[in-house]
Amino acid sequence: MASAAYPDLDGTGVFITGGATGIGAAMVAAFMRQGSRVVFNDINAASGEALAGRLGPTCHFLHADAADPSALQASVREGEHLTGGLQVLINNVANDQREDAADLTPDGWRKNLSINLDPVIFASQAALPAMAKRGKGSVINFSSLNALIGPADLPTYTAAKAGILGLTKSLARRYGRDGIRVNAIVPGWVATEKQRQLWLTPEAEAQWKALCCLTDDLLPEDVANLALFLASDASRMITGQAHIIDGGRT
Repeated sequence: MASAAYPDLDGTGVFITGGATGIGAAMVAAFMRQGSRVVFNDINAASGEALAGRLGPTCHFLHADAADPSALQASVREGEHLTGGLQVLINNVANDQREDAADLTPDGWRKNLSINLDPVIFASQAALPAMAKRGKGSVINFSSLNALIGPADLPTYTAAKAGILGLTKSLARRYGRDGIRVNAIVPGWVATEKQRQLWLTPEAEAQWKALCCLTDDLLPEDVANLALFLASDASRMITGQAHIIDGGRT
């Protein structure tokens, strides 16, 4: 899928959490096509190494568990070193496992938040000071349409993604005077390989598309194109906003 050209992204340092598969992998590839210097992390070493191998020596994969704040921050700081300076941070990592609110335990609740909410603030803490010194940066946080529609089988994920919307506003206010923009992407049901394997059955897809204005598949590449725009100077006066991409579902 073709994407617009953003010349200012050529040579730009980009870090993407959870970049080995799905939307993350589509963003890694999209930024590489723009000539960006891309570093991404993931807990899935095999997929991460394979993706970096396909994209060439200027694409760097770091194996890290984003639910471990120390490991996550260490990988972001390594990304700062590998790129010569990060100008874009994309907080993409998440796990949308299904659950019943009645069965949640304190440990389960905390574990789910540790991958769906906590990495946004801890990765940002690692990246923002250097961005602020340079006076420019773009942070893109991934929320979800589930934060707005509240499905019954995703209570922790929904709460985390709603929290990311508030955190995006707070970080935009805190770092705007440093030249840093902070926005959120709010995807609908994206037709990734994982979703098709686990939940996006033909019946579920038909029900979803019946509620949308546009009935083409929402692909990872579509979301990656939005990320390119928000990372680039084309969106230089946009910050603190939640950008929905859902084919007109809402």
